Amino acid sequence: MIDLVPTPVGDARIHWYRAPRPRLTLALGHGAGGGVEARDLQAVAAALPARHVTVALVEQPWRVAGRKVAPAPGTLDTAWRALWPALGVPGLPVVAGGRSAGARVACRTAAELGAIGVLALSFPLHPPGKPEKSRADELAGTELPTLVVQGVRDPFGRPGEFPPDTELVPVPDADHGFAVPKRAATGQKEALEVITHAVAGWLARLPG
Repeated sequence: MIDLVPTPVGDARIHWYRAPRPRLTLALGHGAGGGVEARDLQAVAAALPARHVTVALVEQPWRVAGRKVAPAPGTLDTAWRALWPALGVPGLPVVAGGRSAGARVACRTAAELGAIGVLALSFPLHPPGKPEKSRADELAGTELPTLVVQGVRDPFGRPGEFPPDTELVPVPDADHGFAVPKRAATGQKEALEVITHAVAGWLARLPG
């Protein structure tokens, strides 16, 4: 099921993967370099409905409009805030999340929107090669239970670069898109299973 949701910066699109008996909804935004077809978003959407989690993959308006370049962070936040009411089901808590730029949007807005937690897939801790430009304050500022799932080869921030109090699951051999080399010890299917198992286990510990 797909919903088109108007926002002040254009229409957003929500792709629903509904659980038969959901205990919560997980809303996930995409990154600046791709859309909801990302392998990690698709893996989570396929795996979690059987765990009583409804997944909503959210396409930002710039993607819906066919543009190739993401707008400024403030514009992304504006769209996310505007579409948030469409993600709610009475009595069902919502976890905000996303991959890369989508994870940053979730971190910046989750508390004000009433989310019960934040899932950050491939959080871009810093631009590649520029660790001095850290975005760790966005993670620290969520004021909510927050899980980071990060590839060990991610040039935007390897697991060891995150603050020590970060709840983080490393994905062996994976890069920023959670791709693994063909000759790596970890297969692509195994890497995605690390992600889905970690996310499912973390969500199970949240109130719902």
